[in-house]
Amino acid sequence: MEKFTVIAGPCVIENEEICIEVAEVIRGLQEEFPDIRFVFKSSFDKANRSSIHSFRGRGVDYGLKVLERIKKDYNLPVLTDIHETNQADTVAEVVDIIQIPAFLSRQTDLLLAAARTGKEINVKKGQFLAPWDTKNIVEKLKFGGAKKFYLTERGVSFGYNNLVVDFRSLPIMRQFAPVIYDATHSVQLPGGQGSSSGGQREFVYPLSKAAISVGVDGLFFETHPEPERALSDGPNQIPLKEFPSIIRKLIKLREFIIEESI
Repeated sequence: MEKFTVIAGPCVIENEEICIEVAEVIRGLQEEFPDIRFVFKSSFDKANRSSIHSFRGRGVDYGLKVLERIKKDYNLPVLTDIHETNQADTVAEVVDIIQIPAFLSRQTDLLLAAARTGKEINVKKGQFLAPWDTKNIVEKLKFGGAKKFYLTERGVSFGYNNLVVDFRSLPIMRQFAPVIYDATHSVQLPGGQGSSSGGQREFVYPLSKAAISVGVDGLFFETHPEPERALSDGPNQIPLKEFPSIIRKLIKLREFIIEESI
C-alpha cells in the first residue's frame, strides 16, 4: 500500500443524498491531508443481515450509479462488497476496490472471481479465523492473479454476541499483506439486539489509537449523518459531524509515532 489509507462511508447505500453528504466530508479531508488516501465505502446489499425483515440495500444497479457519481463528482476512489461470483465483473466496471465480506473470506470461488477482475481487493478477516490463517486467503488471491490486496481486521468472535480484537493479529497478518483496521465493526455486537446487531461506538476511537500504535496500513470506519436512524449498523457507526475530528487526532498520533521511531 503506497499511502496510508482511510476507508469510510455509510454502512449501506440507503439513498444518494446520504452518500453525497458523507462524500463531501471525506473529500474535504482528502484535500486537507493529500498524503493520505481516502476511499469512499458503502454497500449496495447487506446479504447477511440478522433478520429477513432488515433493510438490505437498494440493489446493485442503484448502488453502482451512486458510487459512480461519487467517484466522478468527488474524485474519490470507491469500494463496495460482493457476495456472489456473478457480481464481480459488473462491480469491477465502477469500483476501485472490491471487498470480500468477513463471513465469505474463505470462499475460494468468490476470491478468485474478484482477483480475476484486476481490481484491488480488500478481504475482511472472518470472525472465526486466526490471523495466521489469512495466509491461505492471500495464496488464493495470488493464484487468481490479484496484484494489490489488503487484509482487514474486524474482531474475532468471543462468546455470544461479542467481538474482541487481539492486536497481535496486526503484525502477524502484515507478514502476508498490508493490513487495515476496521474500527467500527470491531465494536459491533453481532445479533446483540435480537433481530439486529448492537454496537459500542464509544470504543471506536481508543481502539483506533491502539491499532495506530501497533502499526497498520490503513483504517476503516463507517460513518452516518444520523446513526440512530441508520438502516444498518447504526449503533457502531460514527456520527458524521464527529468524524473529521477523530481522523485529525489519529493522523496526528500516527505522525508522532513515525517521528519517534526515526
